[in-house]
Amino acid sequence: MLKISDLNVYYGGIHALKGISLDVPENKIVTLIGANGAGKSTTLRSIMGLVKSSNGKVLYNEKEITNKRTKDIVTQGIVMVPEGRRVFPNLTVHENLTLGAFVRKDKEQIKKDMDWVYELFPRLKERDWQKAGTMSGGEQQMLSVGRALMSKPKLLMMDEPSLGLAPLIVKDIFNIIREIHKEGVTILLIEQNAKAALEIADYGYVLETGSIVLEGEGKELLNNDEVQKAYLGEAKK
Repeated sequence: MLKISDLNVYYGGIHALKGISLDVPENKIVTLIGANGAGKSTTLRSIMGLVKSSNGKVLYNEKEITNKRTKDIVTQGIVMVPEGRRVFPNLTVHENLTLGAFVRKDKEQIKKDMDWVYELFPRLKERDWQKAGTMSGGEQQMLSVGRALMSKPKLLMMDEPSLGLAPLIVKDIFNIIREIHKEGVTILLIEQNAKAALEIADYGYVLETGSIVLEGEGKELLNNDEVQKAYLGEAKK
């Protein structure tokens, strides 16, 4: 579905992505793990056209989308849930969700998708009148995911969805990711909580200072000594 080949990105004099290549097959959950500054967010931003790459290719369903306009990428079915939630604080829950469907014209289906989002996140339905800026961090994260779903993505990319959330809310978010995936949405997940990410991922990549240093099935990486030592806190006994 999504194929990245030899992608290089520079921020000024910093070589942020050093020729990375990865695949996201249709109907799979793929995760990208790594420390802060490894290049995870840059990878997503370059796919979305928010950061320009100097060379390399991004292919989506075998068509090149490298450095295309973000709006054109969204209309093809790729959507990102940004790090830090980025909800519109002065708009209500309902208005935030409605904005998620701004590229769509199918009013009947938009209503059905709104109902689906409220089913996934009952708390949003209870608070659809509330201004987003007055909600808790966990509620804003739910809203951010719901808003992305309103654009009817085929590929949903999530940047640190559990960041700064309480453990119980983190568990809810990962359960929701599973539910979204069951509906046929392909997911590319960036997550510092490596254990939680690898437990639900079909396949994973480990990124270090702009380079992919390891890849494999989620469970395989979860049991890898190097991954355990670097990202899970201890080496396998």
